[in-house]
Amino acid sequence: MNAAARRSDVADAVFRIIATDGLARVSLREVAAEASLVVGSVRHYFKDSAELLEYAFATADDRLEGRLSARLPAVHEAADSGDEEALTEASLLLLAEFLPLDGNSAAECSARTEFRLASRGNAGLQAEAERGYRAAAAVVGQLIQVFRPDGELEELVVEAERLMSLLDGLSLHALVHSQWLDAAMCRNVLTAHLKSLAPSPHSEAASH
Repeated sequence: MNAAARRSDVADAVFRIIATDGLARVSLREVAAEASLVVGSVRHYFKDSAELLEYAFATADDRLEGRLSARLPAVHEAADSGDEEALTEASLLLLAEFLPLDGNSAAECSARTEFRLASRGNAGLQAEAERGYRAAAAVVGQLIQVFRPDGELEELVVEAERLMSLLDGLSLHALVHSQWLDAAMCRNVLTAHLKSLAPSPHSEAASH
């Protein structure tokens, strides 16, 4: 196994530990045990726990950004086609990438949430929290522009932040209250929000 794959496996071990027991339990020794490695093997790739946590945080963000980037072209294609149903579906698939809807996404989502909370007092994690947030928000901003192509910049920024806040809330509630806020309920909430983004007939008439 090459170094990149091994480091990725170690990050997955970090995510599993956080999902089960929280960030406080993450240490080189615990991660090594979770990844079925000896501590020396983990130290070969990470000099200390701080470097390990920063790498794991960046990995979670990078994976999310990759999935969002892969979903975005379908949103633009649906918008260009004028097919509202296809646009809604493509948008829902993109937004669902933020949410803990299965085992893997739940572990990554839990890790991103805990890392972001921990970043308030950690300069290394804070830098990644800013980078990851800006990257995700940029994609959400593009989605907003699809629904509000004639929107003013200030309006688009507010709507992007509103949607990011909704996604944060849904993610947290789905992690804590998964029996209630399941995939179907998350989809219903997001569908209602997307409908609210479409300009009303009144506002369209006023713009002419």
